[in-house]
Amino acid sequence: MSRIRVKGFKIFDDRHGKARCYHRATGHKIDLDKAPLGSAEFLAECAKITALAEAMKSKAPKPGTLGGLIATYKAEEHFLELSDASKREYNMCADILEPIKGTPVTSIDTPLLAAIHDKLAKKYSWDKANRVRNFLIQVFKFCIPKGLIKENYAEAVIRKPRPKDAPTVNRAWSYEEVQTVLGAASSHLRAALAMIYCTGLDPSDALGLLRGQMEDGVIWKARDKTQEGAAVPINSVLLAELERAPAHDAVTILASSKGTPWTYDGFSSGFHRLKRKLQENSEIGAGLTAKGLRHTMATWLREAGQDERNISDLLAQKSKVMGLHYSKDASLARKNRLTMAVWEEENERRSKVVKPFKKTVKP
Repeated sequence: MSRIRVKGFKIFDDRHGKARCYHRATGHKIDLDKAPLGSAEFLAECAKITALAEAMKSKAPKPGTLGGLIATYKAEEHFLELSDASKREYNMCADILEPIKGTPVTSIDTPLLAAIHDKLAKKYSWDKANRVRNFLIQVFKFCIPKGLIKENYAEAVIRKPRPKDAPTVNRAWSYEEVQTVLGAASSHLRAALAMIYCTGLDPSDALGLLRGQMEDGVIWKARDKTQEGAAVPINSVLLAELERAPAHDAVTILASSKGTPWTYDGFSSGFHRLKRKLQENSEIGAGLTAKGLRHTMATWLREAGQDERNISDLLAQKSKVMGLHYSKDASLARKNRLTMAVWEEENERRSKVVKPFKKTVKP
């Protein structure tokens, strides 16, 4: 008995003699119990899968185009080994360039990119335009050796200057704002924010901390962004916050309300909802970011008289400490304990002069 054939689909019997069917190009399977071979339902399912595959094919970046260059770079080891935060940044830039991904490589030059840069600055912001420029520099850098483009035309595009009236990015929080946000946050979100506040870690680094990275009163962590080692002493404020955090079985120190490791998007969404509510009620000022808590620690330590070297060592900004978690660099940990003690004293001092937050209204 002959069996029906459909172009692009493989129809066969498995080892148990049961009929199976899947689309060759996409691997999409058809449930033959719900849509029997040869039935109207089966043919409709085949047509739907074929149409979807054609649509996906039309969206795929074509060789010799800007989209093709971006796809080539995103397959590079350099991109694949970036931190999650950097990947999110570059994927955001790729999404912005999506409407012009079909631009032929032969048409790409510095004047064209400068014009695109100008349009992005007007449509989005000076900062986002500069981010896209930086992304393209990386794309072209890795495509030149492959012979896919002649020059790194993005490098000659002049960066947009920061407007003089632009608000400070990731500004430091006031003590009052810290307490207001922590007091209004859910228990799981509070633990995550407290971790960033009390360690000065980047949000993505704090969220990904594993239980084994907290040992002997120190958090041992290489920053995802730079791979520079950090030895962050656990201060009394953080200890109290971790003790009040809900118990969970996740491999990470922090966990979401589901008891699973935080995703950056999940944390960011929860924080932004809380921030928007508090800002609408004039309980906090504008411009608070989770990354700003890292700047808060640096700002408070500077105001307390700590020099740049001590602050940099604590925040792992410049000092390269290879294999820190394994070598247990006690000297740096001891030094950072002294710096963290200054932060604890500054935190305590600010708690004694706390004042209700007052919204600043510009004339």
